[in-house]
Amino acid sequence: MIRSFLIGLVAGQRGIIPLASIALATRRRALPVALPLQRLLRNPFAAAGTAALAAAEMAGDKMKSAPDRIVPARLAVRAITSAYAGAALAPRGQRMLGAAVAMGTALTSSYVGWRLRCAAMRRYGQTATGFVEDAIVLSTGIAVANPGLLARGS
Repeated sequence: MIRSFLIGLVAGQRGIIPLASIALATRRRALPVALPLQRLLRNPFAAAGTAALAAAEMAGDKMKSAPDRIVPARLAVRAITSAYAGAALAPRGQRMLGAAVAMGTALTSSYVGWRLRCAAMRRYGQTATGFVEDAIVLSTGIAVANPGLLARGS
């Protein structure tokens, strides 16, 4: 369940990165196809689409007009993507629990992350804090869904 919890932390900060991370893991065959959407994510165009959406979300986050992550529409995205990713990463027979853990973690961490980011932005600005947050969240999302990538580097 730790992977479901961790992907929930990721989703709390960036809503699309969990889906892109699952797509990468599914394309690499590092994650077994356990959910219907994963078959679609094996398609290179679908996987590239999730990566493009994640990149667009990260770019949009740096704009002054970007809405806060705690607005209802953004929370809804986080709830959906975290539940899906949490279920995909959970052990067989515990997918519903994995979805619930990830969703609860995502919604809670959205508020915590928003407060921390607001505090950091007062000191370092929106763009710098956004890039640091992106680096942490993207690398964590990829590592949680694709732990074999880290093992190969050692």
